[in-house]
Amino acid sequence: MSNQKPKKINKRGGKRPNSGRKPASAPFKEKTKPIRVPISLIPSIKETLEDLKKLRKSIDIENIVPIPLEQNQLRIPLFANTVPAGSPTPTDDYIDNYLSLNDLLIKREDSSFFIRVVGLSMVDANIYPDDILIVDRSMEAVHGKVVIAILDNELTVKRLDLSGDSPVLKSENPEYPNIPVNSELLIWGVVTSVIHQL
Repeated sequence: MSNQKPKKINKRGGKRPNSGRKPASAPFKEKTKPIRVPISLIPSIKETLEDLKKLRKSIDIENIVPIPLEQNQLRIPLFANTVPAGSPTPTDDYIDNYLSLNDLLIKREDSSFFIRVVGLSMVDANIYPDDILIVDRSMEAVHGKVVIAILDNELTVKRLDLSGDSPVLKSENPEYPNIPVNSELLIWGVVTSVIHQL
């Protein structure tokens, strides 16, 4: 007779069919990847992700395009001549420098986004339909700034007026009314530049 004790059968653990996290089950419905970030940036990253989750639940943000951190920057010659709006002046071909539009228009790549304009409510601020706005989410939304705000689950671009008792989102077109904000105001970001075709 063998003196070996019968092996205990572990009824737990091991791979089970259909177990574990389902693919694309995270809030953003896509694969995730762990990354290393500075500890000091964790609160702002979490805040940004929470805002994105709220937006995904309420509005279509496909037209909001993040600016890639790694990209080949196109550097364009910057001529030394200035261009007067009055009488013409003699010109030469001397190139003073090379200019990257990223350096000129985008101050903080990690918090900047492109968004396309729809509507005519900001034409007096030279913001027209199909223009591309550069939006910085890290900037403080102060009085007089053009901002991207969320109202009734929709994005809107307006000038922020904080001169009264409550905030007002001002249109830059007399045919469009200003919008008094009586509930909580969520600012998506501050517009820093406008790109439009002539």
